[in-house]
Amino acid sequence: MSMPANDPVHSSNNPVNPSNDTLTALSDLQAIGGTLPEPDGALAPADPCLPRERELTRLFADIMAVRSVSGEEGALADRIERMLRTQPHLQVRRHGDTVVAVHDAGRDHGVVLAGHIDTVPVIRNFPPMILRPGDGRIDPGVAREHPDEPVMWGRGSTDMKASDAVLLYLACTVLEPQFNLTYVFYDHEEVAAEHNGLRKVLQDHPDWIRGDFAIIGEPTGGAIEGGCNGTMRFDVVSHGVAAHSARAWMGRNAIHAAGEILDRLRAYTPQDVTVDGLTYREGVNATMISGGTGTNVIPDECRIHVNYRFAPDKTLAQAKALMMGEDAGAELGNGEHEATGGMFRGFGIEMRDESPAARPGLDAPLSRSLVELVRARTGADPHAKLGWTDVARFSALGIPAVNLGAGSALFAHKADEQIAMGDLPRMESLLRDWLTGRVGQVGQPGQGDSRA
Repeated sequence: MSMPANDPVHSSNNPVNPSNDTLTALSDLQAIGGTLPEPDGALAPADPCLPRERELTRLFADIMAVRSVSGEEGALADRIERMLRTQPHLQVRRHGDTVVAVHDAGRDHGVVLAGHIDTVPVIRNFPPMILRPGDGRIDPGVAREHPDEPVMWGRGSTDMKASDAVLLYLACTVLEPQFNLTYVFYDHEEVAAEHNGLRKVLQDHPDWIRGDFAIIGEPTGGAIEGGCNGTMRFDVVSHGVAAHSARAWMGRNAIHAAGEILDRLRAYTPQDVTVDGLTYREGVNATMISGGTGTNVIPDECRIHVNYRFAPDKTLAQAKALMMGEDAGAELGNGEHEATGGMFRGFGIEMRDESPAARPGLDAPLSRSLVELVRARTGADPHAKLGWTDVARFSALGIPAVNLGAGSALFAHKADEQIAMGDLPRMESLLRDWLTGRVGQVGQPGQGDSRA
C-alpha cells in the first residue's frame, strides 16, 4: 500500500523537526522543567492519527516516570502489557516480567525488535526531568550537537527507555509491515545472566520468539553496532593460613600472596581483534577485591574479582581456557577449582557469570539492507559493540542480530544519564521506513505504508 499523500506525520520526505513538535508536546503534558509524575494506570496506546513527536514524547515520559530498577520491573511490565493488549493486530504473551507481542502479517520473513525495561540502580537521578534547551544540567556535548532540543534527564533515559518508547510506538502504529514482527520487552538485563528475562523466554517458550533477523535497541547513537564481546566474571582466589598478627610467622598471608594475581593482571596487554571487518578491544580487569576477617588476623583467603571481555573470534570454552586452562572444571554454581593453565594457573577459580560473544552478523540479507539504509541516512558505517548485549542470545540460535538504538552509550549508567529528545523521531523514522519497505532504493522513498 502506498503512503497517503496527506500523511505529513509519517512521510519519509518530511524532515524531522523535534524541537518545535516536542516542545509543544511537553507543553501539553506540562512536563518541561520539572520532575515527571508516575502515570496513573495503563499507558495510553500510541495514536497514529496524532503527531508522531507528541505521541513519542508522551510514551517516553510515561515509561521514564515508572521506576524499573532490575528486580522492580513489574509495574512497568504491567503497563506495557495492558497497552499492547488494546491493539487488535498483536498477539500478546507474558512470562514473568517479559512481555512479547507478535504481529503476524503473513510475510515470508520475520524480524525481532527487543528492548530491556530494567535499569541499573538510581544515583540521585530519579524521578526524571525534561530540560529545556539552554539548561545548565545538559551535558555540553549534547548541547552542542542538539542546541534546540529539549533533553530527557534521568535513570534509564539512554539505557534504554528511549528505544523502548520507539518500539512501543512502532508496535501500535506499524500496521502493514513487510515482515512478521515480534516485539520483546524484557526484564533483568542489567544483572547476572541467570535472571535475564529474554533468556528465560527463549528457554521456556522458544516458539514465542521467531525470526530471521533481530534488532536490540541498545543505545548506539542511531548507528549499527555489530556483534558484541563476550564476558565472564570470576573470583581468582589465593589461600593462606590464619594466625594472630602478633605471631604472623605462624601463618601465611593470603592477601600478600594475591600480589602475584595483580602482577599477572598488570602484565596483560589488551588486544584488538578484527572479526568480519570490525575491531573488538579485549580486556582483563580486576573489579573488586576482598580478604581478611579481622584487623589483627593474618588472612587465610583473598579473592580478586576479574572481568574478562573477549572478542567474538573465541568461543566461551576457548576464552575460559585462556584464563584457567582447558580442564579446570570451573563452572557456574560448581564452587572453586584450581586453574590448570592459562593466565591464572595455580590459583583457585570460582565462576560468577559467563556469556558468549556474538559475531557481527552483517552478511545476512536483512542486515545488509539495514546497513545500507543507516549509512544513507546518517553516513555511519557499522562498528563493533564492545560491551555485551543480548545479540549473543540470538546469535547462539542462528539468528543474525545487531544493536541499533537511540542515545549514546557513553551516558549509560551515569549519574547524569540523558538523551536529546530528537533522537526518538530520528530512530522511529529509520526503523519505520525499513520495516514497511518504504525505501525502495537506498535513501529513496519506496512503497509500503504502516497505517491501515
